Amino acid sequence: MPVIRPFRSVRPAKDMAPDIAALPYDVYNRREAKEVVERNPLSFLKIDRAETQFPDETDMYSAEVYERARDTLAKMMKDGSFVTEKEPCYYLYALTYEGRTQTGIVGCASVDDYLNGSIRRHENTKEDKERDRICHVDTLDAQTGPIFLAYRGQPGLAQIVQAVKEEEALYDFTSEDGIRHQVWRVADAGRIGEISEAFKELACVYIADGHHRAASAVKVGQKRRAEHPDYDGTEEFNYFLSVLFPAEELRILDYNRVVTGWNGHTFEELLKEIGKSFYVMEQDAAFHPKEKGEIAMYGNGSWYRLTAREQLYTDDPVDDLDVSILQDHILDPLLGIRNPKADPRIQFVGGIRGLEELVRMVDADCGKDETKAPARVAFAMYPTSMDELLAVADSKRLMPPKSTWFEPKLRSGLFIHTLSDDFIE
Repeated sequence: MPVIRPFRSVRPAKDMAPDIAALPYDVYNRREAKEVVERNPLSFLKIDRAETQFPDETDMYSAEVYERARDTLAKMMKDGSFVTEKEPCYYLYALTYEGRTQTGIVGCASVDDYLNGSIRRHENTKEDKERDRICHVDTLDAQTGPIFLAYRGQPGLAQIVQAVKEEEALYDFTSEDGIRHQVWRVADAGRIGEISEAFKELACVYIADGHHRAASAVKVGQKRRAEHPDYDGTEEFNYFLSVLFPAEELRILDYNRVVTGWNGHTFEELLKEIGKSFYVMEQDAAFHPKEKGEIAMYGNGSWYRLTAREQLYTDDPVDDLDVSILQDHILDPLLGIRNPKADPRIQFVGGIRGLEELVRMVDADCGKDETKAPARVAFAMYPTSMDELLAVADSKRLMPPKSTWFEPKLRSGLFIHTLSDDFIE
C-alpha cells in the first residue's frame, strides 16, 4: 500500500515555464549541457548541471559547483522566476508526442515504501552516479528531478485525471523537440484526499525510469533521519518527488548496443557461431525488429535478422528478455562482454537516435575503403514491454543494464520538492 502525498511545490512562474523546463541532467554530456545553457540562460540545466557556469577545467563534482546550483535557485526564486505554493497540491503532468498522450500525477512518494519494497525496482544503481545527485539534493535542500513511476491501472485515479483535464491548464507549451507539456494544479481538498486514498488501494508502484535519482533521494532522506533522531516520519525529507503514470500509457523504445572487437573471430566465424543459437538471414536493407525474439544485427557492411531458437527460452522473466538472450548467447560467450556495465568495448544507444546512428558508429573510421571497416558490430533490439518490466520487478529480479529507453522524457524544473520548512519560509 504505497503512500503518495501532495507537497508545496516551488515551480516556474506561468510565463517562465517553457524556458526553464529542461531535459533530465543525465541526457547530456558536459559540453552539450553547457551549449544548452549558453543558448538559453534560463534553462534549468544551469541548476541541475551547475558546472555549466564554470570554466571547463573546473571539477564538476566540487562543492562550489553544488553551492552555485543552490545560489542560482535562490536567486531565481527571489527575482520571481519561481513561485512557491501556499498549500500542498498535487499536479497532473501530460506529455503528448506523435499523437500519443501519457498523463501522470505529480506528488511525493515515501522513502519507507522504497525501503520496504512497495516501490519496486528493476535496475541496479552505481555508487558514483548516486554520489553526484546526493550532493546536489543535500546542498540544495531540494529535489529537482522527478522520479518516473508507474502503476497498474486504477479506475478511481483515471476518473479523477479525466475530470481535472477538463479544467484550464496551469502550463501548456511545446518544447523544441516537438513534445507538448501540459500541467494542471490539483488544490481542491476533496480531490487531494481522493487521490491519496486511491493510491493506497494499489499493492505497489514501480520505478520506470530514474533509479539513480530515487536511490539518491532515499539516501539523503536516511542522512537527514540520522541528523534528526527525533523525526516522526512526516518531515519532507521522508518523501521524494515523483510523477506516477498508468503503465498502459507508457512507451518503451529499443535500447541498442554497439560492440568494438570480434573477440578473435573473423566476421564469418562470428556468424557461424551465432547460427548455433539463432536463425540467421541476411537482409537487403536496415530494418527494425518486428517482434519479441528478433534482433537486427549490422556488421561488415550488411544487416542480418537474428531469430532466437526455441530452446533459448526458459519461462524466466529475466532470462527470456531479448536483452538477456543477446547478452547470454552472443555478447558474453562470443564477444567476451561479461560485464556490460563496465566493459569499455560496449556502447548503448537509445532507439530515439535511429538505425542510422548504429551504422555510423560501426562504419566510423573506414573512410571510402569499406575493406578497412573496423571490427565492430551493432545490435538493434525489439523494445522491452511494460508487461516484461512489471514482471521482472514483481519477481524482485533485475534487468540487464540499459534494457529500457522511455520516451518522451520528463522535464526537470517544472516541480521542485523542498526538504525543510527553512527553505520555503
